Order: sequence, then structure tokens, then C-alpha cells
Amino acid sequence: MTSMDLFGLAAGGLLSGILAGFLGIGGGTILVPILVALGYIPVQAVATSSWAIVITSLSGSWQNWRMGYLDLSRVMFLGIPALITAQLGVLVAGALPGKILLIAFGIFLMINVFLVEVRKQIVLRAKRLEGLEEGDRPLPEVEKAPTWSPVTSRVITGGLAGFMAGIFGIGGGVIMVPLQILLLKEPIKLAIQTSLGVIVMTALSSTGGHAVQGNVLWLPGLILGLGGLLGVQVSTRILPKLPEQVVSLLFRSMLFLLALYIFWQAANPQT
Repeated sequence: MTSMDLFGLAAGGLLSGILAGFLGIGGGTILVPILVALGYIPVQAVATSSWAIVITSLSGSWQNWRMGYLDLSRVMFLGIPALITAQLGVLVAGALPGKILLIAFGIFLMINVFLVEVRKQIVLRAKRLEGLEEGDRPLPEVEKAPTWSPVTSRVITGGLAGFMAGIFGIGGGVIMVPLQILLLKEPIKLAIQTSLGVIVMTALSSTGGHAVQGNVLWLPGLILGLGGLLGVQVSTRILPKLPEQVVSLLFRSMLFLLALYIFWQAANPQT
């Protein structure tokens, strides 16, 4: 591993941590393209991203637990189906040719360009509804009732997040948080805190499955994870001072460019 590789990994981890801390999204959407750009094969990039996410999500969940903000029972209800589907995602990722996996990830990045805005609107709506609940005008009971049965909602939410974690090496928060709000009618803060705890489980499951297949690069993942820890500290102190619309636009633009780069890599005969 060259000094340039070390610098690229540290910078990539820092960037993903900054975005994750400010927007509640990042992780594998940034880490996987960076690892591919550094010359790692797609399945190694996915596996190593999962390992890096273990480090950052553990740190955040530990802090939430110490402050009394982590409901372990809620985490387990979502995490158990996620553990199963994460292994399914690992198997699919290992079976797909590198070119196909890159194309699938590029499509996922393009979808994320729109998911960021969808997630933002859902979060804003949830905050408005919570504001009504705290005021003098209570919400109708229909707004508070879960859309589906709690068991079905948790299986869908956790299962989908786990599969995405296994196949793409992401945390899954961009999927989980909106579904927790829409299907389980959870408050936004509780959804984010629970999601982070579930990400620990999905990332561990994904990393374990990939480790058995020999896909995880432990040192690069460790560097990415430590960079992410520093990035979160930066985002919580500096970036909130910037206009959210500007940061969100820049982030979506970067996702679009990363998707184009991934498609280019997939079309490269050397990939």
C-alpha cells in the first residue's frame, strides 16, 4: 500500500463521515467508488466498505446508548430480519461478475440522487407532524396508526436494509429511516437512533459473510473507518452552519458524478 493509497483512504473516510454526520447518509455510497478508484475489485470494495461502516456505526450507537437514546428492543426487531437478508446480499454480490456489480451499484447511486430528496421531504413532514403533537392541535388517530402490521413493517424495513448492506456495502439508513417513519410511524429522532443501531448489525453481518469469502481488506477498511470518525466530528461542528440546500445539492451532484464514474469503470475492459 503506497502513501497515495493511504492518503486516498483517509480522505475518503473523512468525506464519508462528514456527509453521514450532516445529511444522515453517506457510508458506502462514497466509500465503494473511492475503493474502486484506488484499484480494488468491486466485491472487495463492497466488503471493505461494510467493515468501515462497522467502525463508524459502532461509535455512534455507543454514544447513543450511553446517553440513553438507544432502544435495544427496537434495534433487535429490525436487526434480526436484516441479519438474514444481509447474508443473501453477500451471496448475490459474490456471485455477480464485477462488471454487473458495478452497473448495479451505479444504478443504485442514481436512485440515491432522488432518495436524498425523498428522505428529506419525509423527515420534514415527520417534524411538522411531531410539532403538531407537541402543540394544542392533536393529530388524528389515523396519522398515528401504523400503515401495516408492526411485524410486517419491521420485516420489510430491516430485510430491505440488510439486503442492500450485503450487496452494496452500505449502511442502509437512506432506506430505513423513511420506512420507519412511513410504516412504523416512529418519530424522526427515534428512527435515526434505531437505524444507526441496526446498521451495526447489518454491517457486522455483511462483513462476516464477506470475510468468509476472503473479500474484506482489513487495513484499508480500518483507515476508512477512522477517517469517518473524524469526519463526523467535523460535520457536527462546522457544516451545520452552511445552508442545507447548498450542501444537499452538492451531495446529490456528487452522487450523480460518482454514478457516471462507476458506469465508466464498468465499461472499462480492465475492470
